[in-house]
Amino acid sequence: MRQRSLIAITAALAAGALTLTACGSRDDDGGGSSGDGGTTVVIGVDAPLTGDLSALGLGIKNSADLATKQANKEKVVDGITFKIEALDDQAQPSSGQQNATKLVANKDVLGAIGPLNSSVAESMQKVFDDAKLVQVSPANTGPTLTQGPDWQTGKKVRPYKSYFRTSTTDAVQGPYAAQYVFNEAKKKNVFVIDDKKTYGAGLAGTFTDEFKKLGGKIAGTEHIDPETKDFSAVATKVKNSGADVVYYGGEYPQAGPLSKQIKAAGAKIPLVGGDGIYSAEFIKLAGASSTGDLATSVGAPVAELPSAKEFVANYKAAGYKEAYEAYGGYSYDATWAVIEAVKKVVEDNDGKLPDDARAKVTEAMQNVSFDGVTGKVSFDEFGDATNKQLTVYSVEGGDWNDVKSGTYEG
Repeated sequence: MRQRSLIAITAALAAGALTLTACGSRDDDGGGSSGDGGTTVVIGVDAPLTGDLSALGLGIKNSADLATKQANKEKVVDGITFKIEALDDQAQPSSGQQNATKLVANKDVLGAIGPLNSSVAESMQKVFDDAKLVQVSPANTGPTLTQGPDWQTGKKVRPYKSYFRTSTTDAVQGPYAAQYVFNEAKKKNVFVIDDKKTYGAGLAGTFTDEFKKLGGKIAGTEHIDPETKDFSAVATKVKNSGADVVYYGGEYPQAGPLSKQIKAAGAKIPLVGGDGIYSAEFIKLAGASSTGDLATSVGAPVAELPSAKEFVANYKAAGYKEAYEAYGGYSYDATWAVIEAVKKVVEDNDGKLPDDARAKVTEAMQNVSFDGVTGKVSFDEFGDATNKQLTVYSVEGGDWNDVKSGTYEG
């Protein structure tokens, strides 16, 4: 497929001076219209738009919005105008399931982007799959979502054919972090902590397995309550354990205070986490003592990829109040994957949406392939991203700085 050009969005569009609407008759298969013969296709977005994780969620929403505006500007699909419908899941599985049901009920919705949290995705998958509505997450990293509950035994079974993701998984991210911590940071004695949630516990588990294989020692393990911010008891255990590094499976609202309190307890050792802590908000919460803390995140640094330069410029020009954060590029690419699938379906049906548009878009997604913001975008037989690159970041000078990019060597 052609490499799409990320043409700069004009100031008029960013300011809302240009209204992108389409008109015409409504199709039963999905895709509403507004009177002048064009069809509107809605792409749902589910993410935490309020609450502790809203920084990441708003970056996902804004980047999906930017992709639809770009597609409309370029007239990527003749006769189709794209728009998003963004719903707030507040990082809660029950809210995610309700949002999935709401998106399914809207016949104009032909794809869904999100969610952020793997636990929320678990609650949404069957709802979408029953409706044959494709879902592409820019952020979920839990391996069971695509490879089933027994993936670690080698028995990989894809649970739902409608689920895809543009991020890599914790089956890669945890071990990659372990290799960096043991081989390059030269830390041999780790205290492992997680928040007991799907993402955090899974990530901590894959890190621990690899760290032990490499010869590292586990100084201790602990689970924290993600609803609290008082980690003084855990911090004391870390100090008394003699660990030279902490690995935390979870997200930045807890990781920031945890890092700060561990240092305050006298353990002047780095905290390491996954993509869930890779946010400017972590540094704000952890304070000055976070210098030297580490995080892994999916892909290469977006701001430094040649393929992402126009995305970064366009995002800025569009005037979004919030940063695109860790998953912005992946959200843009996830949204564009839906757009490419819709384009294929329309082209194969004489320039219009077929009666079974949702099923056809889901089917087309399996073969989507293009050069995106984050690199090559395509999916394997499980719906996982074929791009397995990861990056290690270190807090230096009050900001995240990339220190190593590569792929996990299993």
